[in-house]
Amino acid sequence: MHSLAPIVVVLLAAVLAVTLCRSLRVPAILGYLVVGFAAGPGALNLIAQGEETQFLGEIGIVFMMFSIGLEFSLPRLRAMRTLVFGVGLGQVLLCLLPVVLIAHFASGSALTGFAVGGALAMSSTAIVSRLLTERLELAQAHGQLAIGVLLFQDIAVVPLLILLPAFAGSSDRLAFDLALAVVKVIGVLALLLIVGQRLVRPWFGIVARQRSGELFMINVLLVTLGVAYLTELSGLSLALGAFVAGMLISETEYRYQVEDDIKPFRDILLGFFFVTVGMRLQLSVLYDGLGEVMLLLSFLVAGKALVVFCLARLVGQRPADALRGGLALAQGGEFGFVLLALAGSLNLIPEHLVQAAIAAILLSMLLAPFLIMHGEAIARRVIRQDWMLQALDLHSMLIETMGKSDHVLICGYGRSGQALARLLETEGIAFFALDIDPERVHEAAEAGDPVVFGDAGKKEVLMAAGVMRARVMVIAFADTHAACRIMHTVRAMRADLPVIVRTLDDSDIDELRRAGADEVVPEMMEGSLMLATQALMEMGLPLNRVLRRIRTVREERYNLFRGFFRGASDDVEGQDDAALPRLFSLGLCEGAHAIGLTVAALELPALGVELKAVRRQHSRRHKPDNDFELQRDDVLVLLGSPEQLARAEERVLNGL
Repeated sequence: MHSLAPIVVVLLAAVLAVTLCRSLRVPAILGYLVVGFAAGPGALNLIAQGEETQFLGEIGIVFMMFSIGLEFSLPRLRAMRTLVFGVGLGQVLLCLLPVVLIAHFASGSALTGFAVGGALAMSSTAIVSRLLTERLELAQAHGQLAIGVLLFQDIAVVPLLILLPAFAGSSDRLAFDLALAVVKVIGVLALLLIVGQRLVRPWFGIVARQRSGELFMINVLLVTLGVAYLTELSGLSLALGAFVAGMLISETEYRYQVEDDIKPFRDILLGFFFVTVGMRLQLSVLYDGLGEVMLLLSFLVAGKALVVFCLARLVGQRPADALRGGLALAQGGEFGFVLLALAGSLNLIPEHLVQAAIAAILLSMLLAPFLIMHGEAIARRVIRQDWMLQALDLHSMLIETMGKSDHVLICGYGRSGQALARLLETEGIAFFALDIDPERVHEAAEAGDPVVFGDAGKKEVLMAAGVMRARVMVIAFADTHAACRIMHTVRAMRADLPVIVRTLDDSDIDELRRAGADEVVPEMMEGSLMLATQALMEMGLPLNRVLRRIRTVREERYNLFRGFFRGASDDVEGQDDAALPRLFSLGLCEGAHAIGLTVAALELPALGVELKAVRRQHSRRHKPDNDFELQRDDVLVLLGSPEQLARAEERVLNGL
């Protein structure tokens, strides 16, 4: 009889470990790896290591590569051919050949070196892609470099799996087998990219017209796993097929819906994959073969990073991007386990060396999150030239923003950011935008928009963008983690700068407010209000009544919308005017009691009144601090009911 106890224990350990990792601001992957080690044969042996668990982990990689494929397009893949077939091919060969030569001179068996070198040449698609996606670095130069090399590695696995048995058996059909593999690769990819591209859009159109979320989800799973299965049948990897499937769907209008539907499967199964990886680690291997493990580990980390760095520089990558790409790939991968298992079954590698290589790959996977997370800092310390290049970029940005003052600083120039920019431009309000998508920045800059490439989470970038002179900052992309990182930097520089953040729904509002957001605008709520507006007007309600109802809802939701200045023409339609908040401007004339006092000394909250702003000459200070000292001719903007405002006026002017 099966027991749920081990599974419950593992799930509990995973929740605790991932929660701890989030609290310590380290990647959750480390938590999964530690849980896998604790639950595996190397420690508590709660879960048996078998083909079923490994297969579930592979499905997680399939969904991860599918998600990455959704971010790509055929034009972008063609543009990356130098990275894929130039740097990728060079990396595999330069990691493979030295190991072959060393093994040949050390043991007389070049075949052993070929098997070990092939395994060590692979990097972890799952770890690299997951971390780059989480850190919003997939579209940056080093992210593109890493993904390009990983794509070639996925292709290179096919000939390696053919060559190992052929060399072991001295097959006389080696040339035929390799030629057949090449034909399969070209044929399958051509079939998917040419024929599949013409079938995917009409097929998804047929399914979408049925208006069934369940059917659409089943269809997404069918396409993802079906294409992966097709590539597996032809001898290619599941991950490569999933990537191609995602790339096909990225060309359709269903891309964003598919991305949302696939996310739960991807995250859960990919987490399980990292658990299965951690299960492979055994302390006894580390103890018995520590020398071999450390030698292989140094090759994986230092050797692969150096190889990728040199190759990337040869194709024109910036030094910092080349180094960060090398650090991202400086680990072993899941396909390395497959190649080692095959070589062990063919008796090409001694068992102790197989175990040492597996241990080295696992240790490199544990180091990978830290190398990727601190890649930028490492590049800054190692490469002096990058400081000069960054200084030139920041200098150019500084020149462009030098003439801007009281402008709106927009972080993220996607659809929402561009729509905001158009509205500001119509009103004659200056703005400046930052974005980390190089293609979008290039296209927008060519059109004359004031947008540059830059990470808004960096202090020096914000300084160059004129954050100290900006009137408002708007974070126009819906990513809570990145928004919190930006606000942490902004608040350390300018605590008084109003920051407005976009989010998808209400789930992260509290977190964003704690991080320093003055206002959070959820898309879901605004969409609902627009639907309500149209529906009420179609029902025949007067326009002014509809707008007043929507305004009331916004007052309850947004602090910045609370209250408005009323006039004689306002019609409250039977509502109790005293119950509605209003804004009231109160000037400090000569002899006013509040002159020389601080905001805190007035104790306005005790009267139920909120001080929204203070206007002094030609400047306006929103939400002044408690120690802000009031002066003659200041104008206080107060929010409250008529009765509360009357009491506040008495206190401000007469001290009563």
